[in-house]
This record gives sequence, C-alpha cells and structure tokens, in this order.
Amino acid sequence: MKSPTVSQGDVEDAVRTILTWIGEDPTRNGLLETPARVARAYKSYFSGYAQQPEEFLKKTFEETAGYDEMVLLRRIPFQSHCEHHLAPITGFAWVGYLPRDRVVGISKLARVVEAYASRLQIQERLTAQIADTVEKALQPLGVAVLIKASHQCLSGRGVKKHGVDLTTTRMLGCFRTEPGWRQEFLSLVNADGPV
Repeated sequence: MKSPTVSQGDVEDAVRTILTWIGEDPTRNGLLETPARVARAYKSYFSGYAQQPEEFLKKTFEETAGYDEMVLLRRIPFQSHCEHHLAPITGFAWVGYLPRDRVVGISKLARVVEAYASRLQIQERLTAQIADTVEKALQPLGVAVLIKASHQCLSGRGVKKHGVDLTTTRMLGCFRTEPGWRQEFLSLVNADGPV
C-alpha cells in the first residue's frame, strides 16, 4: 500500500497535526514515536487495498467424491474500520456455499473476509463483496454470507450505545430462491446459540 504522492513522512506529519489539534504536544516523550507507529498501524489496518481477494479463490479442487451439501466456515473473526469515522468495526462472518462441482480450501474463505475487512468499509458492502467474490470465483449453486459486528462509531461517539451489534446477510442462488437452503444455513449459523 504505497501512494506515489504521499510518503510515510507526510503521514507522520498529519498525525502530529492531529495530536496538536486535540490539545496534545507531539514533542513530549510519550508521543515522539506515535506518528511512526500510527503510520505502520494504518498500513496494517488497510492492507486489503494491496490484495486482490478473488486471487485467493483461484485454486479449487474437483475431487469431492460427489459431495453436494453445504460448505460453511463459521465465526470468522475480523476487524475493519468504518469509512465515515475511521472507527473500528469488530465482528464475525459466516460464509457458506453449495458447490456445483468444485470446492476451495477453507482458509481461502477466511482470507477473502480479511482482505475486504482490511479496507475502509460499511458492513453492508463488506457482506456483498464477500458473497459476490465467492459466487464469481466458484460459480456454486448458491452463496450465503452473514456478518455480525459491533461498530465503535455507534458505541464510542454519537448516541454511545454499547452492546449493540449489526447483522447483515447476502443470499445468492439457491439460498435466495429456496427457503430450505436458507433455513439450513441460518440453523447452522445459530447452532451454538442465536447470532
């Protein structure tokens, strides 16, 4: 993640400006290294811009011995940042699909979640991006994605409501058109208790 016109020094200067603006002294001992730390942290937080999530799904396996039931990766933890306030979003994703004739390594589904979460986001778009990428890459009979997350832009500012989470879903193919598949997905999501 590099911009041809913005250097790490520019980012560090911006952090010093913010520190001064909030009433801090960026030259005090405790804050001397903060601008460099923040620049490194942002490079890590937003590493998804340097990734192409669909690339993770290119290697698939056709040797499934006729497996024709749902594949579901549950409770994939993620951290993202809201594009409106740069506030953290923390939550879990459930990603399921009904294979047509091939499957993908399960870690690859988690990598897709992580790559999209490591960008500025709104949860609705994050949910859609994951589902659309799995559908495009695997061309399964259906894709289902559910995300449950807490947003610090809700709990840490504004109305300051704690313990609130947002749940979003994206159902494609058979999960959208056939209630039985949707119900099976949701029952597996809730197997350890309600989402």
